[in-house]
Amino acid sequence: MTNTAPPTADAPGAGDFAARAHQITKVYGSGDAKVIALDAVTVGIPRGRFTAIMGPSGSGKSTLMHCMAGLDSVDSGQVFIGDVDLTKLRDKQLTRLRRDKVGFIFQAFNLVPTLTALENITLPMDIAGRRPDREWLDRVIDTVGLRQRLKHRPNQLSGGQQQRVACARALASRPEIIFADEPTGNLDSRAGAEVLGFLRDSVTSMGQTIVMVTHDPNAAAYADQVLFLQDGRIVDTMSEPTAERVLERMKGFELPGGVSGRPFAGGSEVSGAAAR
Repeated sequence: MTNTAPPTADAPGAGDFAARAHQITKVYGSGDAKVIALDAVTVGIPRGRFTAIMGPSGSGKSTLMHCMAGLDSVDSGQVFIGDVDLTKLRDKQLTRLRRDKVGFIFQAFNLVPTLTALENITLPMDIAGRRPDREWLDRVIDTVGLRQRLKHRPNQLSGGQQQRVACARALASRPEIIFADEPTGNLDSRAGAEVLGFLRDSVTSMGQTIVMVTHDPNAAAYADQVLFLQDGRIVDTMSEPTAERVLERMKGFELPGGVSGRPFAGGSEVSGAAAR
């Protein structure tokens, strides 16, 4: 593990990151009910890498992903997708950016039941009035292994196949970054491994950038790096993770006064390229 200086909103080399957050804070409620979900977090997500986000329940990992994906607003700080500052966009501009530059994979699949697998895959582009790149679409379909299932509707597919359709849908428009929120949460271990293997391949062979929130050390082991959150702050990173190392690190969150309470120098500011 290595501590490196975090990227700022206008830092040299910022182009190495597909997404960046600079000093973002998110607060829910007020008074006695006030909860600081994100506490001045600065982080960069490197291009062409697989990043996992982990932490105890309520640590802020899903909030961080939602804010960086433009699904939720921040109370202060800046969020960038590429060179675009999401905090300065109007609603329509933000919707367009999410449609054109961001892919999403959710635990619940979110497929349209009346559409075929192929129609679900191309749906975002159809809505945007864009024709898919046929060569790229074929590559995605073959990578997820659903060539023989394209005419099937969701209820004719297994859970693992449905999630692979959702993965293909996220990849089909060649987004700058894909955010995956517990993508294997509704799958058995075998189907989950298939989906994670596909996501890993999409990074390795297709140059995709993926950010995945997960609670599963086995899932995190597919990533290039893991960011650990606690109490709305990034407290550690791990490169080249294994399930065993991640599990051991997660146990520290349960120990009073454990290592989890010691963020890097600079508080919550840690580069997404840390340990690289």
